[in-house]
Amino acid sequence: MNILLIEDDEIDVKAVKRAFRDLKIANPIVEAIDGVEALEILRGENGKEKLSQPYLIMLDLNMPRMGGFEFLKEIRKDPELQRAIVFVMTTSAAEEDRVKA
Repeated sequence: MNILLIEDDEIDVKAVKRAFRDLKIANPIVEAIDGVEALEILRGENGKEKLSQPYLIMLDLNMPRMGGFEFLKEIRKDPELQRAIVFVMTTSAAEEDRVKA
């Protein structure tokens, strides 16, 4: 299973990769810096290679251009992507953000 990691903070990307390595999770990780790039990868647009299924999405909520909430809205209305499994990651302490996600 491929993992699409949507995260704009390089330190957080390294932390996720380190945690996977420590847990001996060897699944391929594809990185996107925001929701726009993630959609290009999922759809195979703008020169990006389309991510093959099955895949799992790890999504940060706070990103430039297209944040996590906008990304979730976009994939849930796309018939080809709406069933994707998405794990939301956030440093937000706001209960509202967690409920909305």
